[in-house]
Amino acid sequence: MGEEMKHEIAIVGSGIGGLAAALALHRKGFKDVAIYERSESLRAEGTTITIQSNGWRALDQLGVGPQLRDKAILIEGGEEIWIDRGRRQRMAFVTGEVRCLKRKDLINALTNALPPKTIRFGCNAVAVKLDPQTMSTVLQLDDNKIIRAKILIGCDGSNSKVAEYLGSKPTSLFTVASIRGLRNYPNGHGFPPQFVRMKLDQGKNGSLDIGRIPVDDKLVYWYISVPLSRLDGKFPDDPELMKQVTLKIMKDFPTDAVEMIEKSELDTLTFTRIRYRHPWETLTGKFNKGSVAVLGDAMHVMGPFLGQGGSAALEDAVVLARNIGQKISPLNLSGEGEGQSMMNHKKIEEALDQYVRERRKRIVLLSLNTYLVGIISGSISPVAKFIAIVLLVILFRDQSAHSKYDCGKL
Repeated sequence: MGEEMKHEIAIVGSGIGGLAAALALHRKGFKDVAIYERSESLRAEGTTITIQSNGWRALDQLGVGPQLRDKAILIEGGEEIWIDRGRRQRMAFVTGEVRCLKRKDLINALTNALPPKTIRFGCNAVAVKLDPQTMSTVLQLDDNKIIRAKILIGCDGSNSKVAEYLGSKPTSLFTVASIRGLRNYPNGHGFPPQFVRMKLDQGKNGSLDIGRIPVDDKLVYWYISVPLSRLDGKFPDDPELMKQVTLKIMKDFPTDAVEMIEKSELDTLTFTRIRYRHPWETLTGKFNKGSVAVLGDAMHVMGPFLGQGGSAALEDAVVLARNIGQKISPLNLSGEGEGQSMMNHKKIEEALDQYVRERRKRIVLLSLNTYLVGIISGSISPVAKFIAIVLLVILFRDQSAHSKYDCGKL
């Protein structure tokens, strides 16, 4: 048996969800909150994150909204352009407060709002179990260290060890992959503050999408959604080769779009195979057990097609901390003794049950909406696309409803 540490609340993963959960709990008065992160430093993978109105409501509850608004311009609508058809259309779902933040800015804002030494780096979780005698949750690290916690929250992404303990099925791969990057224009880019998506239908090869969103007056985020069938074997890890393959894929797009990617900084390029949980799995999945729960991608990883993955994790954090705070006070959680521990465990279970009940309807609808949009964007089957369009019209008549959601007060 290795070294043993004890905490009132332990969080696995220091991504957006983990940091937001720790901050929400801290603001509710819970002081002994520790984050265990497998990396040796903060994880700011990815280029940017689009935050819509619902996400900004959550960030305001966490107390970091005002400072982050200064980091990115307001996006005033969107436009979809079909290159091969010469047609333009307004994007109905880009409404309200939409900003494209550098992921690093969001991670830093959440981290800086936490007490020092909240995060323990280089701690790789390998297993979770329950100690029936103390009713504490035991987290085992790969160096044989043992973490005992009265509450354990898994924020460890799509391959979550905590979700595995709860019985979640492995995530699935979508039919499209995403290539992303940033282009800096030293003298200003001159683009309107809009989300622009260019589409090119390539028949049996599926369609290619290129999206462009300004971050500020000089920085632009772009992405390409490309069917996996278009990629021969493994996509290169080398940034220069990645750029060359990307330029080859998009050779039929307008010159300004090609130049935007051609002159992007190599260290901003990323290639991602998109993972997701099926909507029916979020409907029936087990997301808590005893004093253990998950949030963010560990709970509801979804494609980027609505740009809601990060905002949903922020909502999770607010709802989780609110429910825990309603059922148990920080003072009682720190209480010792067998009677107090049993009472605390019952209250914790009730709080996590309520958290999952409150979030389930939201994430099922969000996952289904994203899944249907993803089929329309990435499927090569006309029948699948037609069915997805019909279901979208029936179930999601208001295309911007997902951004109008309010997770409530902390």
